[in-house]
Amino acid sequence: MSTGLLDPGAVRPTVLARANPVAKLAVSTLLAVVLLLSVDVVTAGTAVALELLALPLVGLGVRGLLRRSAVLLLAAVPVSVLTVLVGVDSGAVLLEAGPLSVSTGSLESGAAVGLRVVAIALPGVVLLATTDPTDLGDALAQVLRLSPRFVLAALAAFRVVDVLAEEWQQLGLARRARGLGGDGLLAGVRDVAGRVFVLLVIAVRRAAVLATAMEARGFGAGERRGADRTWARPSRLRASDVLVVAGGALLAATATAAGVAAGTWQLLLT
Repeated sequence: MSTGLLDPGAVRPTVLARANPVAKLAVSTLLAVVLLLSVDVVTAGTAVALELLALPLVGLGVRGLLRRSAVLLLAAVPVSVLTVLVGVDSGAVLLEAGPLSVSTGSLESGAAVGLRVVAIALPGVVLLATTDPTDLGDALAQVLRLSPRFVLAALAAFRVVDVLAEEWQQLGLARRARGLGGDGLLAGVRDVAGRVFVLLVIAVRRAAVLATAMEARGFGAGERRGADRTWARPSRLRASDVLVVAGGALLAATATAAGVAAGTWQLLLT
């Protein structure tokens, strides 16, 4: 059994796990848009809490969720710390060291930014973990009526995600075997930066080879010739999918209502 990011077979067949990929994509997009409208700790914290409460309905255990979202969750830490150190100060000043200062307001802003990153990332992780790439391609083409060229490119990119995750682990082992890296925060940052650069090069090369291979197999010929592409498996929205989207909308509305009730919600566009 695969242990990568894309392993729908390791997820229990719950209602949310079996939902149409378009429904899960709609929920992820809706939550992201709502959370991007305001940066406040109450809205983001409520969204994270509700998402964790809904975890049993997804069919993905806590251990599986942490394994798949470790990188995204760790990304919230430096963002929060940077916001705390260089964000706009308000309230009582707790620490001051030259140009850097920490206040109660910057701490709240840092917590809000970190929680917002987690709240936006979790639905995406669930989408990746519970969706078969082929099902996603079928849904994008048959439900959303997107261009076959775009759908096939998205399908190829979706499948590469798991490969890149394995490449990241192999790069870490290879660098450790060569004696690179080391202990300490600075050494860890250098190690991550080196792996990110190498992974970027690998991704670009893989994308070029994949595009050439797909073009050689005629994946882009249908639109030029005006031919209709057929799909082996039908993909349709069901009543349960509507309930999934409604549940996501309710979650987003509840988080926003909590922020408004606490007086912390503020539209960023104003």
